[in-house]
Amino acid sequence: MTAPATSRAGGPGGSSSRASSPTSGTRDGTRRPEGTALAALATVRDPELDEPITTLGFVTSCTVSADGDARVRLRLPTYFCAPNFAFLMVADAYDAVSGVAGVRSTEVVLEDHFASDAINGGVAARAGFVASFDGEAVSELHELRADFLRKAVLAGTDQVCRPLLAAGTSRAALLAMTLGEVPASAALDRLRQRRAELGLPAGPGAPLLIDPATGERIREEAAPLHLRRARSTRISIEANSSICRGMLRHRYDSAGLGQAPEERRAQ
Repeated sequence: MTAPATSRAGGPGGSSSRASSPTSGTRDGTRRPEGTALAALATVRDPELDEPITTLGFVTSCTVSADGDARVRLRLPTYFCAPNFAFLMVADAYDAVSGVAGVRSTEVVLEDHFASDAINGGVAARAGFVASFDGEAVSELHELRADFLRKAVLAGTDQVCRPLLAAGTSRAALLAMTLGEVPASAALDRLRQRRAELGLPAGPGAPLLIDPATGERIREEAAPLHLRRARSTRISIEANSSICRGMLRHRYDSAGLGQAPEERRAQ
């Protein structure tokens, strides 16, 4: 049996699930509660892959009753996906949906996972990772999250620098460049967001090339290795993402909520 991650913040009353599409709107043009909740889930990322759980296909269902009771079902590519990664995603999903206006209670269930009961119960109780895995875990997951964010910064650096190098920008020019001097792009926005999440310099005057652990500008002699590390980190993340997508398609024959049309066709 899979125990749900659930909490109730409202008064008594039943719930009635809506059967409409979670992304459809109401007659007055506003988004249905399910659509708002799904949009909140789109802000939750797989910590290792640095992609939203929606586009990865990890959201099986998302409903919000007329009384504001939200119910979310999650899935992962394998039964033995790392429990620390899974815990972060379930906890982040719980927080994201709980923060949606009009939601009075949230239930998040991770299904088909060997540690579902411990994860779902721990998140519902707001117990933290160590208490949820009593006797097995020795620390919370803050540093793990930060480690993956640093990798995301490295990968994002490559995504921003590769087009510049391909266009003829020299390595010396990259070293002197600030974020404000980089042409606008989705990759740049993503890099700045990840840096800001780590408390690293992310303003227009910040150097493009920085150490993701310290925030210090990369020195000239360290630039070749830094750029190679950025490239290898990006390739590794993209390869893992492809593997996870393939395993998910093999495990489930249905697309997840919020997946892009091309991802749905692949299912």
